[in-house]
Amino acid sequence: MLRGGTDESGDVMAEFAWDPERLPDLSGRAYLVTGATAGLGFFACEQLADAGAHVIMTGRNPNRLVAAREAVTRTVPDADIETLLLDTSNPGSVRAAAATVRVRKSLHGVLLNAGIVHPPRQREMTRDGHELVFATNALGHYVLGGELLTTLAAGRGRLVWLGSMATSLSPYETDDPELRENYTPWRAYAQSKIATTALGLEADRRLRSAGVRVRSVIVHPGYSTSGRTRRVRGVNEPSRTTRIADALQSPITQSKERGAWSLVRGLVDPEIQGGDVIGPRFTLRGQPRHTKAARVTRDRATATRLWDYCESATGVRWPLERAARKKRR
Repeated sequence: MLRGGTDESGDVMAEFAWDPERLPDLSGRAYLVTGATAGLGFFACEQLADAGAHVIMTGRNPNRLVAAREAVTRTVPDADIETLLLDTSNPGSVRAAAATVRVRKSLHGVLLNAGIVHPPRQREMTRDGHELVFATNALGHYVLGGELLTTLAAGRGRLVWLGSMATSLSPYETDDPELRENYTPWRAYAQSKIATTALGLEADRRLRSAGVRVRSVIVHPGYSTSGRTRRVRGVNEPSRTTRIADALQSPITQSKERGAWSLVRGLVDPEIQGGDVIGPRFTLRGQPRHTKAARVTRDRATATRLWDYCESATGVRWPLERAARKKRR
């Protein structure tokens, strides 16, 4: 990849000129990515590292973290990377990781990417008593956002929440966010992504109201498949059958590398504002552009109830007042 991102006068390029393969120079900036050992998270880390950023790759499996880090350095030999154990389904793991990161003076962005894409057929619970998909995809990221808020405020950073096209394809159970009734794998996934997007938009409203210098942004990757993605040893090794099946869908799909373009733009484009939603130009595929969140995720009453639910379920109250007083270092 080539680095760049501004025109000859030094002005930020307009949206139509944003080139995901010519990112701004990110030297001196630090980003944390959850779920960095495979898929979109891995390729986002690779793109950030190639642009000169310090990248904190997180995951729940130490062996996969080692493999992912080695894979990035094969492509970007001078990559500035550290790894950190973090399991978003486990609040204790989230808090421990956040405590490690808070030692930093500032952080410029957190990509809330980790998630279960293929939920279990039967409803499963975490050790803390929460539905597994909701806990992993949404609840754990709510906790991480609160735990790192003051560190992000010091760097005028961003929280980037991973949405999905599924938010437009499923109703939302307002009174049952963890699907205690009528659980199905599809509903669990869609419900968690509606929650994630609604939390991201609600976070933007609360951050603005409190005067916190952190932008909350929502992104989605379109329809990105492993079978259309280059092979990366230890990270992306789809079977021949997967390659063939995904090739048959090529008119409506794209690779994980391209899917990560929206995620990275949400993190680093200086023109992105809090509350913005970024996704592929043609919904399923294409260059990252501004788009609109599904109607259900924009309902303020629903988002407020969900936020209150997460606060009660985790015992984590975002330190908005303290973050608002945080001076940039």
